[in-house]
Amino acid sequence: MYNIVNLIVFTFVHMKKSKLDQSRLLSPATLNNFLKENALFDSLSILGNSVEHRPIYSYTVGKGPKKILMWSQMHGNESTTTKALVEFWLYLKTPEAKQMRDACTFQMIPQLNPDGSDAYTRVNANTVDLNRDAIDLSQPESRILRELYQQFKPDYCFNLHGQRTIFAAGNSQIPATVSFLAPAADQDRTITPAREKVMKLIALANAMLQERIPGAVGRYDDGFNINCVGDYFTAKNTPTILFEAGHYPLDYKRVETKKHIFNSLVTMSQAIASDSIERVETAAYFEIPENKNHLRDIELYNLKKAPNGKPVLENNLLIQFKEVKKGNDIDFVPEIVAESEGLHGMQRINAQEHAALMNLFFDAEISKIENLTKSISLLSFHQFV
Repeated sequence: MYNIVNLIVFTFVHMKKSKLDQSRLLSPATLNNFLKENALFDSLSILGNSVEHRPIYSYTVGKGPKKILMWSQMHGNESTTTKALVEFWLYLKTPEAKQMRDACTFQMIPQLNPDGSDAYTRVNANTVDLNRDAIDLSQPESRILRELYQQFKPDYCFNLHGQRTIFAAGNSQIPATVSFLAPAADQDRTITPAREKVMKLIALANAMLQERIPGAVGRYDDGFNINCVGDYFTAKNTPTILFEAGHYPLDYKRVETKKHIFNSLVTMSQAIASDSIERVETAAYFEIPENKNHLRDIELYNLKKAPNGKPVLENNLLIQFKEVKKGNDIDFVPEIVAESEGLHGMQRINAQEHAALMNLFFDAEISKIENLTKSISLLSFHQFV
């Protein structure tokens, strides 16, 4: 069993100081510089090149018989799990991780889509979603992953992604900080032996996370799509776990979320290394609530006053931040949500308490995005991002 005290020390000392946390944008150059500074870059192997001829790297840690294939940033604008994966690599090199290194061989791709990572786009340079290319294999990045899968013959796959702030854990108003999925292997969503192993691993991670972020873990719908890489690998009888790094309140750089992904990687890998999966019940997986997409970033309420001067409580406006690359960073640009029925704001602001903001509303100018942006700056919304 790994030493939990040393894991906590690693998490709060090393990870807190990581330069990777400065922005949601994680370009290949930034990642490579970090790896060089931490004496990790020379351990990389080049698997091939992206559409724009950027190298796609992998690294191998461990010498055990249980083989685990991990890849991140298949979608280029989902950088949080890449940061967690690099931190996991650093942890694997510590004495406390010796058991995992002896029991497992880890093959990891930190950025499968380096072009999308550089541009901060979901798709690759050919505007193709690599997670819908499992059958066609139309893109070089997809072919690289498939070739490594066939060569490495993993016993487990960890498919690492990120999700938007709109997702809640079930019907609650708690954002899903971490979400998981045991992908289906067929249209009937049969619980195959491969899926059963994944469900147990997710149940273990969820039990750990509930002690840290109670009520903030979600589960994705398991509708089958053979074009998705996780579904394809599961159909090939390889247990494949989908990780989704979500939102922690006010953590728009996702520093806190990264820690929970990291701890999930450690928990699952330790369970595989120690053969402790079988004692877990799959029923615990189905107790995790399914994700719902009814959250938005900000809710302004009490926008108008009735003739008697009292607030009109039901009068509100929802705002969602759009992530836009600007130079070497990401801007969070506020946009008005057109349809708000059934939606909830994670941060609720009483507009009546902000005179400057209210002047914009009374001038009937709030429908203009430039005035919305102005009003947000007046409220110092940068504190949220």
